[in-house]
Amino acid sequence: MARIVVIGAGLGAMAAAARLAVAGHRVTVYESGETYGGGVRRLTRDGFGFDTGPGLLHLPAVYRDLFVKTGKQPLEECVTLGQVDPASRHVFADGTRVDLPNASRAGTVSALDAALGAGAGERWGEFLVRAREAWDRTRRPLLEEPQPADLTPLGREPYPALKAGLLRRPTTTLARVGARELRDPRLAALLDSYAWGYGFDPATAPAAAAVLPYMEQTFGSWYVAGGMRVLADAVYERCVQRRVEFVFDAHVVKVLEKDGKACGVELAGGETVDADHVVSGAPVPLHHDEDRMLPPDGAELRPSRGEATGRVTVCLALRGARESGAVHRTVVHASGALPTVTVLRPDDPELRPDDAHESVTVTATVRTAGGQDWNAFAGRMLRQAEAAVPGLRERLLWQEVRTPEHTLRETGVAEVPGPALAGAGGRYLPSGNVSLLPGLHFAGGWSHPGGGLAHAGMSGALVAGLIVEGADFRGSR
Repeated sequence: MARIVVIGAGLGAMAAAARLAVAGHRVTVYESGETYGGGVRRLTRDGFGFDTGPGLLHLPAVYRDLFVKTGKQPLEECVTLGQVDPASRHVFADGTRVDLPNASRAGTVSALDAALGAGAGERWGEFLVRAREAWDRTRRPLLEEPQPADLTPLGREPYPALKAGLLRRPTTTLARVGARELRDPRLAALLDSYAWGYGFDPATAPAAAAVLPYMEQTFGSWYVAGGMRVLADAVYERCVQRRVEFVFDAHVVKVLEKDGKACGVELAGGETVDADHVVSGAPVPLHHDEDRMLPPDGAELRPSRGEATGRVTVCLALRGARESGAVHRTVVHASGALPTVTVLRPDDPELRPDDAHESVTVTATVRTAGGQDWNAFAGRMLRQAEAAVPGLRERLLWQEVRTPEHTLRETGVAEVPGPALAGAGGRYLPSGNVSLLPGLHFAGGWSHPGGGLAHAGMSGALVAGLIVEGADFRGSR
């Protein structure tokens, strides 16, 4: 039985902790904050509840596998999980609206044809066929297997873009895919919104980001009753059941090294904790700050992908019942100076004081570099949200604005990491799970396979496999 220290109590770190405990190891989690969940947070006030992190779950199979492998109760006995249908309503800059069904290729094609004109659905469907090819090429190395030592193949573009122009120049960004292959500004905006939703700028994101809409439209969008925080609660409770020990308000300042191997951690108060393995769920950039949590050459940080993005979320407490015909998720696309926003309106009694009120979140992706007047930006977000919530201004009781500064205070980094993407010379690949310092592994959104609830959960599975099985581990099956 090995002694394992886990730094941080985010979803990826807890997923690793539960799996390692089941394998017979003694696991202790040291969390610098007062609670678990990382960026999966909840704001409560006056009987209203809001997800301030992710609001929907994609690829729920990742958490189904976690619960199957760590106990007798499956995921669905621990949380109430349901598909969101329609998956999303889109309101385009010209006022066109379309409702896209959940996990139905034929239904999506029909809806796009009806809303945008004959042929629109066919073009989108043909795009998804090419996106599937990129998904098939990269699914295992980017999601289910440990990151390979040679990243060169993953730096190549896997999306089979249509060639265009006399010079047959390749399509290298997602924005160019939309312009060349979809040939309708509304379809291009639809494609762009998936990139923005994961924190990527479509103008710079590789064409391989086409796997993001493919993933959502193939495997569906799911909601946990009570909000995503309930999922974090369930993972924490599973860890406790497996006798994982949690120590909160315990800030790890350094990973200790002995004989060229990680041998424990040092806490802010000077206390040291011995360990045979250290798993860090802390953002990888924190291991490279001025205090250097790691010894020299103790970790590897991938080159910056070129832009840092975070999220602004406006939590709205509304008077009045949710109207008939309202949908769970509406994407209102950018128009002029107004940003693309995602409006979530879960019909969930646990998130409102009574049926005469409603809780709504409005989220936008922003670049974190440079100054920003967050109140002014939130005002522009609300102007967009009015297209999704009738009578929003008149119904508004109060609002709270959550910015990248809140993310910084809660997680240590203002940026929200996106999932790993192939192409672009490897710039969109996160740090690997195996550190250059033996005995230290990375789990969570800042390491392979990247950010997002599903990817963080898979990161924990990969780290547990690497520690338990060692060099023989080949990934999830």
